[in-house]
Amino acid sequence: MKKKKIPLRKCVACNENKPKKELIRIVKNNENFVDVDLTGKKNGRGAYICSNKECLDKAMKSKRLSRALEIEIPEEVYDKLSNIMDSKEEL
Repeated sequence: MKKKKIPLRKCVACNENKPKKELIRIVKNNENFVDVDLTGKKNGRGAYICSNKECLDKAMKSKRLSRALEIEIPEEVYDKLSNIMDSKEEL
């Protein structure tokens, strides 16, 4: 039987390839609206980040998410990411 291929994506902060399900997707749609996509299926350009605080801090300081999505990331998106990471750490 053939093994199922696991899709890999690269974190914009630490540049590590990880399975897609372990990362959080941030998406920019056609109307230049930026949001966190937990399903991984929203339309638009996506960028991935690890679900740990170190990668979020690194991405915020170096503005790597802004560069990857080619738009300024609103502070609400970073707050939402932080809340998601906090809830994942509690599990």
